[in-house]
Amino acid sequence: MKFIVDNMSCQHCVKTITKAINDIDPKAKVTVDLAKHEVDIENSTISQEAVIVAIDKAGFQFVGVAFG
Repeated sequence: MKFIVDNMSCQHCVKTITKAINDIDPKAKVTVDLAKHEVDIENSTISQEAVIVAIDKAGFQFVGVAFG
């Protein structure tokens, strides 16, 4: 799953997003692309809704789901 997330600009943002996702699924592989504002989550059974809530609680703005 790839998500477009606004307000990410630094490595602290990457760590915060990664921790938020790993708090709900420690096995999830999280990759953040700051240039594209994308968060890619692999090997996870987390629902899209749970990811959106985690992103919001971490202080970032979910924009949409990235395709491709």
